[in-house]
Amino acid sequence: MDRHHSHGHGSGHPRHEHAAGPARRLRHQVAHLFRPHSHEAMDKVDSALETSREGIRTLWVSLVVLGLTTAVQAVIVAASGSVALLGDTVHNAGDTLTAVPLGVAFVLGRRAATRRYTYGFGRAEDLAGIAILLVMAASAGFSAYQAVERLVAPRDITHLPAVALAAVAGFAGNEWVARLRVRTGRRIGSAALVADGLHARTDGFTSLAVLLGVGGAAIGWRLADPIVGLLITAAILMVLKDAAREVYRRLMDSVDPALVDAAETALRDVDGVLDIGTVRMRWIGHALRAEAEIVVDPHLTVVQAHERAVAAEHALIHAVPRLTAATVHTDHVAHGADPHTLLAHHAA
Repeated sequence: MDRHHSHGHGSGHPRHEHAAGPARRLRHQVAHLFRPHSHEAMDKVDSALETSREGIRTLWVSLVVLGLTTAVQAVIVAASGSVALLGDTVHNAGDTLTAVPLGVAFVLGRRAATRRYTYGFGRAEDLAGIAILLVMAASAGFSAYQAVERLVAPRDITHLPAVALAAVAGFAGNEWVARLRVRTGRRIGSAALVADGLHARTDGFTSLAVLLGVGGAAIGWRLADPIVGLLITAAILMVLKDAAREVYRRLMDSVDPALVDAAETALRDVDGVLDIGTVRMRWIGHALRAEAEIVVDPHLTVVQAHERAVAAEHALIHAVPRLTAATVHTDHVAHGADPHTLLAHHAA
């Protein structure tokens, strides 16, 4: 296979004249009526800014809701001495703090690319994911320490009705925040925000676990409260494991294989594309970028090959959600010496 032409796209296209038949052009125009969009650079920047604004709004609302929930629980912890509720309060406080690195990441992600950071600052979300993991690990360690200490030196807890109400309030606050974060994260394509939302949902159920400690204390079982505290610690560690896996995948440029399948299918349907080569994708913040190789007729002019590359990128943007740019390389079947041999020793 001989590379005849390569062209990168992503900062706007001066032309969109597709070498397509009348039927395909008609279908394309109809599709634009129902899903209009532009591929110009400023439109892509505006879209990225809007998703960041939406993420920041969600984080502010989450911060207020979880902050109020944590404050109520902290007051009741001070009055009751419940170590199970203390563990849940610390965990909720940690969840509140995770909004800070995520918010910073969203703000950084809105900055334009520079000559040093040529892909922009979207990877700040990955760094925020690491910060979230550290907060979760710290809250698990603190909860475990308090629970073990209470097992060694059991104490009675008081104000049981207030502790029960605090547990219910913790569940309600976390579930509301979880739904908001997951819904927004999926809409804007932020894996970090979705993971944080699922984390909040699990925290809601750990809040309900505090009710078990209240029930044990009500019947005089003093160890019920620290045992529930240890269960909450175990729940935090389970969520930490899942969150660490998600952050690891993002750091390693993992994408859903279904997205690659969708991209390959879209490329094969482009007029003039005879075959496809390697297709790669990676997340940068909550946006996708792609690289693809297509095979075209070797007798095409440079202008015609460029048109095929533009059409291929256009098809990818339509087919792959959250894809904002693609670099498309055009190759052709070699009939003589393969110029790629010049690169062979570098690949080796």
